[in-house]
Amino acid sequence: MNIRELAKLAGVSASTVSKIMNNKDSSISPSTRERVLQIAKQYNYQSYSSLIEKGTTTLTLGVVFRSASTMNLTLDGILNAAQNAGYTILLRESGSDPEREAQNISVLCSHHVDGLIWEFVDKDSEKNLPFIEKQEIPTVIFHSEHGDAVNIDYEELGRLAAQTLVDAGHTAIACIEAPIPGREAFTEGYQKCLFENHISLEEELVFRQIDSQLTQKIASHAISGVVSAHYETAARLYDAVRKLRYELPYDVSIVSLRDESMTPDVLRQLSTFTIPHYAYGEYLCKRLVGQIERGETSPPAFRKTAQLDSESTVGIPHSSHSKKITVVGSINIDNYLKMDALPRTGMTVSSSLSASYVGGKAINQAIGAAKLGQRVSVIGRLGNDVDSDTVYRALNMAGVDSTGVKRCSGYKTGQAYIFVQKDGDSMISILSGANEALQPKDIRESERLFENAAFCLVQTEIPMETVTEVCRTAREHGAQTILKPVACGDLPADLLHNVDIIVPNEAEINAICPAAGDLESQAAQLLDAGVGTVIVTLGGAGCFLKTAHETAYFPAIPSDVVDASGAADAFISALASYLLEGRSLRTAVRIASYAAGFTISREGVTPSLVDKNTLESFMMQREPELL
Repeated sequence: MNIRELAKLAGVSASTVSKIMNNKDSSISPSTRERVLQIAKQYNYQSYSSLIEKGTTTLTLGVVFRSASTMNLTLDGILNAAQNAGYTILLRESGSDPEREAQNISVLCSHHVDGLIWEFVDKDSEKNLPFIEKQEIPTVIFHSEHGDAVNIDYEELGRLAAQTLVDAGHTAIACIEAPIPGREAFTEGYQKCLFENHISLEEELVFRQIDSQLTQKIASHAISGVVSAHYETAARLYDAVRKLRYELPYDVSIVSLRDESMTPDVLRQLSTFTIPHYAYGEYLCKRLVGQIERGETSPPAFRKTAQLDSESTVGIPHSSHSKKITVVGSINIDNYLKMDALPRTGMTVSSSLSASYVGGKAINQAIGAAKLGQRVSVIGRLGNDVDSDTVYRALNMAGVDSTGVKRCSGYKTGQAYIFVQKDGDSMISILSGANEALQPKDIRESERLFENAAFCLVQTEIPMETVTEVCRTAREHGAQTILKPVACGDLPADLLHNVDIIVPNEAEINAICPAAGDLESQAAQLLDAGVGTVIVTLGGAGCFLKTAHETAYFPAIPSDVVDASGAADAFISALASYLLEGRSLRTAVRIASYAAGFTISREGVTPSLVDKNTLESFMMQREPELL
């Protein structure tokens, strides 16, 4: 900066600046003197800087960076390479202030640095380039989107992190974008890896932060692996997963990047790739020295092969060592009307509340099992209407595999009209809609969804021949079937022969076995027909269990009844989930009773279905022996 430029910034004449800088300013006001001196300090104005001839070698390099916190070991690498080459470094920090950045550039130019290593504040930093070019100062730009910038290859690091999980067999891989330079490139590398390995790119698997949607997808095993460019974010996810009582890498694998400066005392047992900050800093300085001393214009790009530091949080996908639950049945939009008393013939009632939720027994049971930490696939049919979009969004949010759910032209999505009395009792009317379109051939076409299934949950709100095909297919694939009979009379013999567990309520078992006398006789009739286990839900009286070897009654869990319409679905999803985890039948029935009791104390079915952590925390207070 020369005297005229300083005078212009201060709004005074060049002679005024000269007087102040030479302590001949007795006639100048203190405020003017202070303003000129302040600007001179900011821009490092030197009265005799012109005595240094342009082009004189000073063996000094300037470094302008945004923040010391982003430099890490990069600055150490620059300093080491500069010292080895015989150069002194002048450092200036810009923060996020473009004006301060311009001042830093001016200061370093006034010191006649031989070269400049420059981290842009933002894309508008380019406007300072003409000033540098006018000074003919060789410059290396880093950590920037500018076309000539030299950057760490975060894209390759993202690709390597994702490829580590792909090599372990993962296909459901999420990416957490992190607040670091290069996060976009890291995500691009992750996406590139998926594309190269023919894995579909799902936008909803890219997260900006750790939120409930991410943890729910991990809990339901809709995500089996996660990559993160930011170590602290990965560490928070590690802690969140452990807090939910999941294990790494059994339930989810995590691969992250980390800084070289991190010491063992702050590191978790995470699988990481180390970001090569130090080597990067050395490269930046060596590249600049090459331009200064040898006129190198096309040096090799920065490359440093990264290695995985450990495999502590990398394992095979959960699906490779665990079974899943397949759910087949009705998908509806549940339309609630709450009233003081249920309607009856000749009576008109008014509703005090109305609400709509995604529902249907297949959806309720699928989301219920997913919330309890199971990997779930659902098969069903939707109409070609706006309600179908709502259903898909709900399944996606819950982490349920919806590849078996299809739209059918010419049909409306099923509708359930649920009338809820103030004491929680309810009655339901169903408009089947697209549920009627689910045919046996559709089950055969979706047969792959029965592979590796431990349990198949099915209900009779779809055509009976389809229910029969579901149970037959499940049995062929080694899955146990749990049937919820709804709005039906006699059940076909070829269906009952393939049912492992049937869960009717009192009204339903009376319709199925009208000739039998008491409850135990009705259950015995179903066992004789080939059913393995009969569980009859009795509302506030609990439930009744009968197998070939035991008969037992279980009390209900005391709850304030708000809406009892989802109790059976909560019961069945919990029953299957805990049987899958290896609990005994009696223990699973008791846990399922807790899930049902929790659900009826809240409004709506899907919103009230309990998650694993909440359910087990509640049981720990009441019956810890169940866990």
